[in-house]
Amino acid sequence: MTQADHKLSTHLIHHPYKAPTDFEGPQPAVHKASTVYFENVQAMRERRWLDKSSYTYGLHGTPTTYALEERLASLEGGLQCLLVPSGLAAIATVSLALLRTGDEVLVPDNVYGPNKTLTEGELAHFGIGHQYYDPMSVEDLAAKITPATKLVWLEAPGSVTMEFPNLVEQVRLCRARGVTMVLDNTWGAGLAFRPFDLLGDGSLGVDVTAHALTKYPSGGGDVLMGSIITRNQPLHMRIKLAHMRLGLGVSGNDAEAVLRSLPSIGLRYHAQDRSARQLAQWLATHSAVAQVLHPAMADAPGHAYWKQLCAQGQGQDGVAAGLFSVVIDERFDQAAVDRFCDSLRLFKLGYSWGGPVSLVVPYELPEMRSRATPHIKAGTVVRFAIGLEDATDLQADLAQALLKAFG
Repeated sequence: MTQADHKLSTHLIHHPYKAPTDFEGPQPAVHKASTVYFENVQAMRERRWLDKSSYTYGLHGTPTTYALEERLASLEGGLQCLLVPSGLAAIATVSLALLRTGDEVLVPDNVYGPNKTLTEGELAHFGIGHQYYDPMSVEDLAAKITPATKLVWLEAPGSVTMEFPNLVEQVRLCRARGVTMVLDNTWGAGLAFRPFDLLGDGSLGVDVTAHALTKYPSGGGDVLMGSIITRNQPLHMRIKLAHMRLGLGVSGNDAEAVLRSLPSIGLRYHAQDRSARQLAQWLATHSAVAQVLHPAMADAPGHAYWKQLCAQGQGQDGVAAGLFSVVIDERFDQAAVDRFCDSLRLFKLGYSWGGPVSLVVPYELPEMRSRATPHIKAGTVVRFAIGLEDATDLQADLAQALLKAFG
């Protein structure tokens, strides 16, 4: 049958033209496919995707997702990367891959809230035990490690209350006890410190990082994605096979969006850091604010540990994300705090961070913690995620809202 004999629809689907392959531009090409073609049956049988040497099915990778994985691995100093549909999916995949019935996982009490929910829900249903440890006490972590402990979650700084742990000693302890450790590195983003090389000499690092690419790598507040990064090949393969069995994948368009944003991640991260520090320091002078929780501030919980890691080769000011919280003095009730948040015009009420728009969320701390937090003053915690607006405009917005709510 000749080409002329084909009906129009068949001709359009099987059109013989192929564009030349030597095109190159600033951005990687976007490859979107579920089905991947093979030149013959032998090639179909021989192709392998586990080592990224070829392609078999869109779920297991395309040139676009491979390119993003390699760039993210470089960003964090890892060697292998897996993409998943969200930051929480990264957390869940690691836990499901590395834990079995009868195992135990240790979780810092100030961990990202959905990690707690996963631990108390699905992991508990699968017969996996857990304990919460004091993130500011290496001794408490040491006391809770048992023969059943197979995984320790680390977070630097902690969620909402922003305590910065003694990450170096936590990692040393886990290494000495032979326990696998995974760091939620969304805040650090590969920019504040090197998770796989904490001391700068290659001698100490975490085993795995989980990263919500939704935040800084995306930068637009419009993509949900996560990554899992390792340097240990056997460990990577354990997670990768679980990733395959769970059927996790990301779209080509979402991968493209993150690839487009990655070149500016450093500029955005540092700009938001500068604005956040300016606003945190200004808020610290306001009478309604009992405490500012920002790891770069000298009186913040764990400031010395932040400085140990995040000022390493970064200058005396160090590096921090554009995220901080304040404790509103306990003399103001919840209605006043809500009025403050509702009165903000430039800050939008919304979860997440790392995007162009500044966000605010009030939290009830006692509902989030299983233990007392004596290093946090009494009052309602309000978290700010600083975007890319001018810091002077954001300060003026805060000022008018503080006046309305607290006088």
